[in-house]
Amino acid sequence: MSAGKTVSISPSLAAAPMDRLGQVVRELEAAGADMIHFDVEDGSFAPVMTLGTKLIGDLRPLSRLPFDVHLMMVNPEWIIPQLVRDGANRIAVHYEACPYPRRTLRLIAGAGALAGLAFNPATPVPHLEYLRPYLGFVLILTSEPELPDAAYLADGLRKLRQARMLPGLEGLEWVVDGGLNAANLSEAGEAGADTVVIGRAVFQGGQIAANLARLRGALRGAEPEGES
Repeated sequence: MSAGKTVSISPSLAAAPMDRLGQVVRELEAAGADMIHFDVEDGSFAPVMTLGTKLIGDLRPLSRLPFDVHLMMVNPEWIIPQLVRDGANRIAVHYEACPYPRRTLRLIAGAGALAGLAFNPATPVPHLEYLRPYLGFVLILTSEPELPDAAYLADGLRKLRQARMLPGLEGLEWVVDGGLNAANLSEAGEAGADTVVIGRAVFQGGQIAANLARLRGALRGAEPEGES
């Protein structure tokens, strides 16, 4: 990771204890999280349904942090205006689910949120310059969007390095999501990630503040301590 670069951490609520999400959101903000990540699935595009859209509106009054929403669903356009009204600040849709990505990104940006485009592990990142008027960030998955404990796929970082070299994308934010922990975070930062989405490694053992501090240290190149 280049000297002086700060990588943002977006903890994923999909890995949080579901019986106390309000308390979790408060703890994340107090511990210095940069934003809060919501995975919203439809059970079709991704074979899970972890969080619902109502949750975003219910939790919005509890935090001033940006709400970072990752839509893993087909035909996502219908829900975008409601998500922004509920408090979503950033919304990523999947390239694989949007036959007209420019139109979908324009809808997100026009509703007042930062628009992102997500890519599954098997999908190459194409030229995106034509989307740049509306595209604010690219999310590259480093695990398959299937099971909560899906394995980390390091090849996603090679994809990130290659994508960052595409023309016309200066100033774009690059996000990595999937299987990240203290053992591989420095690799993500060195590959060019500006934001990392982290689930299990934030919430393990119920020690949110300590875990976040440890992950920050790993991003700075500190030696991870016994991360499994």
